Order: sequence, then structure tokens, then C-alpha cells
Amino acid sequence: MKPLFDVSKYKEITQLKFECYICSKEFIPLRRNAIQSIKGVQDIKYCSNECKNKSFLKRIEVYCVNCNKTVSRKECDFKRNKSKNFFCNSSCAASYNNKNKKFGTRRSKLEVWIEKELKNEYKFEIIFNGKENINSELDIYIPSLKLAFELNGIFHYEPIYGGNKLKSVKNNDERKFQACLEKDIELCIIDTSSAKVFKPERDRKYLDIIRNIINKKINF
Repeated sequence: MKPLFDVSKYKEITQLKFECYICSKEFIPLRRNAIQSIKGVQDIKYCSNECKNKSFLKRIEVYCVNCNKTVSRKECDFKRNKSKNFFCNSSCAASYNNKNKKFGTRRSKLEVWIEKELKNEYKFEIIFNGKENINSELDIYIPSLKLAFELNGIFHYEPIYGGNKLKSVKNNDERKFQACLEKDIELCIIDTSSAKVFKPERDRKYLDIIRNIINKKINF
């Protein structure tokens, strides 16, 4: 925070006054702190520890940038957040970041390639990596056919990141399966764990499996 008086007019800064962020009271900080503030090293915000503690309790209403739900955040967290992107939960944060990331991806090259091929072949709606239907992500979902696909890589079968992580993944897979049953959605699990390095000519078999199932449903 900028001081209330122009520092350049004073040789002595022992009486330099600041305004408290919380109570707006004018106060004189320790000389060393005032010097640090002038140098831009330290931002003097509070007149006392009491006001400093209040800043950690004071809350601000903000909106989740993913679902627009109103959420409450501590004022100190609000000020520290440079992007001003707030989320109501970790699921919304993950969903938003996946949709807006500039680099990297959670999706494999195989999944991206399959999406492109299916969009080129079929004209009906196909949802990729949507969460709207069962409140959990489905790799591929075709609403008109009530048909979904999960492309399960090696992380669904091997403890690459440890036993606890594998257990968590398997539990999530089971919840998806049960949720699809409740919604009368046919869920097809495709084991893609052998597709370690994507090659279209070798991995076309996975696309063919999906196409065959879709075509059978269409012609049923």
C-alpha cells in the first residue's frame, strides 16, 4: 500500500503514516517496515495483529468460473489469487482447467484420434469427456443410443502410481458403471492398456471395436 504522505518530502520517515486495510485507521509502522515498504519489499496492510487476524476471517462472495455457483472465500485468499479464477470444488477446477489449458493434456493421443474419426463418420451427437449425464466423466457418450465407452489405459489395471491410487481408480470405475446402470446407459469398457505408444495403423482395432458396437446399435 502506498503511504499517505509523499516520502520524497521527508528526510525522516519515522512519522510516515499508512492506512489499515481492515479498519481504515491511520497508523505509523516500525521504521524498518516503512523503509521496506518504500523499497517495495514489504506491503504494510494492517495496523495491528487484531486487524491482521480479521483479514484471515473476512470472507468475500465470488463465482465459480466453471459452473457460476456462488462460493465464499477468505479475503486474504482472494487477494493472493492473481488469476481471480475461483471454483466451488475440485471437480469444477479440473473440468475448467482441462477445457482451458494451453499446453499438456489428460487425454491420450489415441482418444483424440478416435474423437476425430468418429466425428467424421457419424453426424449424430457424440459427447466426449462429458460429466453432465452421470456426474462423472465418460470418455465417449452417444445420447441418442444411450451408449457410452470408456477407454481404460494401463493406469486402470496396474499400480503405476501405487496401490492406493489404483484402488481409487477402480472404485471410480465401479461408480461409473453403477451410475450408467441407474441411467439405463450401456457402458462398454475397452482395455487400451497395450497402446503405450500411439500408432494409427496398429491402434485402429480400438476404433473398429467402437464402430462395430455403434453400427449394431443403429441397425438393431
